[in-house]
Amino acid sequence: MAEERLQRRLAAILSADVVGYSQLMGRDEAGTLARLKSLRREIIDPTVAAHAGRTVKLIGDGTLIEFASAVDAVACAVEMQKRIAERNADIAEGDRIAFRIGINVGDIIVDADDIYGDGVNVAARIEALAEPGSVYISRAVAEQVRGKIPVGIEALGERLVKNIARPVEVFRVGGEAGDAAVTPQVADKPSIAVLAFSNMSGDPEQEYFSDGIADDIITSLSKLPELHVIARNSSFTYKGKPVDVKRVGAELGVRHVLEGSVRKSGNRVRVSGQLIDAGSGAHLWAERYDRELVDIFAVQDDITSQIVSALKVRLIGAERPRTRVETENPEAYDCVLRGREQYRLYSPEGNDAARQLYERAIALDPNYAAAHAGLAETLMHARLDGSAEGLDKAFAAAQRARQLDPSSPLVYEALAMILLFQRKHDAALDAASRWIEIEPNDAEAYATLAGICMFSGEPERTGELIGTAKRLNPFYPAYYDLYLGQAAYSMGRFGEAAQLIARSIVRNPQAMPALSALAACYGQLGDSTRARDALADIRRIKPDASIAWVRTIAVYRRAEDLDLMLDGLRKAGLPD
Repeated sequence: MAEERLQRRLAAILSADVVGYSQLMGRDEAGTLARLKSLRREIIDPTVAAHAGRTVKLIGDGTLIEFASAVDAVACAVEMQKRIAERNADIAEGDRIAFRIGINVGDIIVDADDIYGDGVNVAARIEALAEPGSVYISRAVAEQVRGKIPVGIEALGERLVKNIARPVEVFRVGGEAGDAAVTPQVADKPSIAVLAFSNMSGDPEQEYFSDGIADDIITSLSKLPELHVIARNSSFTYKGKPVDVKRVGAELGVRHVLEGSVRKSGNRVRVSGQLIDAGSGAHLWAERYDRELVDIFAVQDDITSQIVSALKVRLIGAERPRTRVETENPEAYDCVLRGREQYRLYSPEGNDAARQLYERAIALDPNYAAAHAGLAETLMHARLDGSAEGLDKAFAAAQRARQLDPSSPLVYEALAMILLFQRKHDAALDAASRWIEIEPNDAEAYATLAGICMFSGEPERTGELIGTAKRLNPFYPAYYDLYLGQAAYSMGRFGEAAQLIARSIVRNPQAMPALSALAACYGQLGDSTRARDALADIRRIKPDASIAWVRTIAVYRRAEDLDLMLDGLRKAGLPD
């Protein structure tokens, strides 16, 4: 008998489940089941039917729904979340039922009334990443619905998920469902994204060098207030992938893209660059430089000048890119680029390796400001990692960097955070503000100032500053939402704070400040089950966590802000 052929089709799959279902059932089993059945009967089932969906199966607290159209699937999910949120507004916080939703488009295997396959599995994994009340979608879904439904779509980057070999690119749907999130709008002034330069050296270990060249060009362009320059960790998201400049322009909200390559051999370097119109794909400028390594700063400056000229940016004299010679020692520059790569690993081992590289650069060129600034950052983070290195050493290194080059943004990047942890709040605010003056397109400068404002008793300034940072860095890091959540907490908006901080933890589950702040939120909200879970996460990382420990890391200026944080943690169950 011939083997029966599997039935396959392409479909949009919506996977949803209840947040904290076990805890809800543990508190009130009968009430939770009654509320869940009511939600399904009065909201979920009618909404699915209205958008031509088919409920494939209910799995405990989970639901799997199939649609023929990605547009129908997303519209259905947005309406469901909106109506559930409206229903929850009249229900006590501890009794609310909230859903996570994930949607994917893919090939499925049909077996009677059930469906299987990779398309289903990816939808379930995306749903597991989503925060309560939100809708997350795959790239395939994002491409099909963009511009067809009146909601924003925010790219969150690639995530590794369980039992899926390849990374999954995830997007958050904004608008009515969850927190509003929008696709970046093209800036009303010349705008550019500098992609990671390709390493053409034939040696993967030279990747740090090509990254460093592109990084320095971003820094040079970011100093020009007449430009809108996308942050490195957003533009570098496309590294190692086939580049569609139209897609890059749309996702980052820019009109122009700079691509390039670097080949380093001994003391010689070849740098190629091309500036592309993201809308038409036309090449506006292209050049290749074959130079001695000692001339690398002149190459970077020329690329910057050529971009400014091609974009017809009119600069006043003080804004014009200046010729830089940061060091005349190529080996010292190489050490700084290697150190930068290690530092960005954000691990104790990487931090220690970066420190040694910066110290080597200083030994080669004692007057190299970037090396002293980098050393200052590693010394500060060594202190935060619990080592014996003190903030005084970090401050001395940053001060030396400022003496050598008071116009370097790296100087104020280091100084701002060191001064904050020294509890010199006014000086920290001044340093971060000076960083923005020097480099008005640096997203991290605005985010750093936002964090310092939050700790300095000005939480109401945080939202606007983080908004600016997100526009410059659409694929922003988790701590942007953490700062927003901490600011909301300081202003007594505990429910909003918990949602924002939980979102940041989804993206960085090991961040102790976020875990501590979330526990405090649940303490203030009286949600003992979630508070207990948050404390368990803290103790897995730091078994001896206590109120006394929090006092050492919570650098609040106002006593009432610190007291509010400690009060929430005590209510959550953290011991003194």
